[in-house]
Amino acid sequence: MNRTASARTTESPVSEIVVSIPEQKLELFKNHRLLQNYSISTAKNGPGEEFGSECTPRGRHVIRAKIGAGCEIGTVFVGRRPTGEIWTPRLALAEPDRDWILTRILWLSGLETRFNRLGSVDTMRRFIYIHGTPHEDQIGRPESHGCIRMHSSDLVQLYDHVVAGTIVTIND
Repeated sequence: MNRTASARTTESPVSEIVVSIPEQKLELFKNHRLLQNYSISTAKNGPGEEFGSECTPRGRHVIRAKIGAGCEIGTVFVGRRPTGEIWTPRLALAEPDRDWILTRILWLSGLETRFNRLGSVDTMRRFIYIHGTPHEDQIGRPESHGCIRMHSSDLVQLYDHVVAGTIVTIND
């Protein structure tokens, strides 16, 4: 066996996501170059880290898990698991107050101890995601319960460009 060949690794592009709460924009960078930007919807209650605040947490995060690979656009998730439902207006009429999580989930975990990690400010334990929404008419303005909502088609594209471990910086 050739030791040099077995020790070689292939360089994968380094991705980073930057979210601007004021601009309601998410930018995807690869190797420090802007690859794509997307309109989003962050929290109606504005930025904040406290558990129960329904605010979007700021600072540096990491994608802890990618959930929903291969699921159909509009797949409904509860507890990070597909329910077997596909969102329709009829389904929405049956449950008008439901906070719909659709298509894919990028589950975030804070990286800044006592700011967005651990205790009452823990982003992961707050179940903060980047996810699809049926409220696509609200994209571009703050309307979520703390998560970052995206058009489902944009989310599928973003999902395919990132890996677990991708850095996500949320700025206000």
